[in-house]
Amino acid sequence: MVTTATRIISSDSHVNEPPELWAERLPKEFRPRAPHKETRDGVDYLIVEGTWPRKMPKGRVQLEGGDLERAQAGGWDPVARIKDQERDGVSAEVIYPSNGLNVFITPDPEFQMAMATAYNDWAHEVFGGYRDRFNVAALLPAAENDLAAAEVQRVAKMGFRALFMPVKIPERPGYNDPIYDTLWAAIQDSGLSVNFHCGTGHDPRGERGPGGAIINYLLHAQGDGPYIVTYLCASGVLQRFPGIDFVTVETGAAWLAWILQDMDAIYRDHHMWVNPKLDMMPSEYWRRQGHVGFQDDKVGVTNRAFTGVQTLLWGNDYPHHEGTWPHSQESIAEMFKDVPEDETRQMIGGTAAKVYGF
Repeated sequence: MVTTATRIISSDSHVNEPPELWAERLPKEFRPRAPHKETRDGVDYLIVEGTWPRKMPKGRVQLEGGDLERAQAGGWDPVARIKDQERDGVSAEVIYPSNGLNVFITPDPEFQMAMATAYNDWAHEVFGGYRDRFNVAALLPAAENDLAAAEVQRVAKMGFRALFMPVKIPERPGYNDPIYDTLWAAIQDSGLSVNFHCGTGHDPRGERGPGGAIINYLLHAQGDGPYIVTYLCASGVLQRFPGIDFVTVETGAAWLAWILQDMDAIYRDHHMWVNPKLDMMPSEYWRRQGHVGFQDDKVGVTNRAFTGVQTLLWGNDYPHHEGTWPHSQESIAEMFKDVPEDETRQMIGGTAAKVYGF
């Protein structure tokens, strides 16, 4: 049950950045490599270094109704965004980029950081004056520890309250490797939450055959949720850095109970080979420090007694078509109709307010 006293916060929203953002703001030596549009055989593509060209639907796909409405939303005008979200009953939002989701893919650490700092500066200029309504997650490439730690300190001083790291870095070890400890220390010292949006750091379009659209979104994008939870909870990272709060974004939550159950079972059953030995079970680190973002996920909500109510963060994924905007009120009413009000309030706003400083 949701009442008028319930503050609703979207933990997952997106901004469609200006197309000229990187071309105008990057240092001159990087501008020829900036994300840009190219027309090939009459088809427009988005070209991002390190990944396959992406078809741009403008002029080739006829959008109608809700699809057209979403395509026209998501701009960088704060006043327009506030109107859109208020229409959806949302009073605050955590903002991630759209094209900026791809900046982690290039294998060049300096180019990654140049694109990230350009975005962070732009986002601070646009949204920094609306702290009660917007929390923009600062892009944080992790391909080079010293560069990343310096950017953590810089954006913290600017007033950012959240960081956005790639799920995977193909050129480096996984996040279970102690090589990242200096970065984790910088993040812990900053007090900023660290967020991992699905499908980042790698190209999630791994399957190009039949069923590819479903396979890619489910296994190559949302599958990043189980990946990052297991890497951080089972490896000792959260044991060494108990002050880190992390969030998997747009990954759904239905899988979470399975992962928590099996991490613990495997830890017990294979204790003789497990390294490192943990002070708590892997799932306990999750309940202490982890959160997962979902949109319309009845199974994830039903499993809350096992996963922890305080670990679940609702978001409307504004304005993307897989999200619930502008019909979040109907989705929330249906998804939480049998959930106690105090638990509902935690999942649709209370926990987000704590994690993101609203």
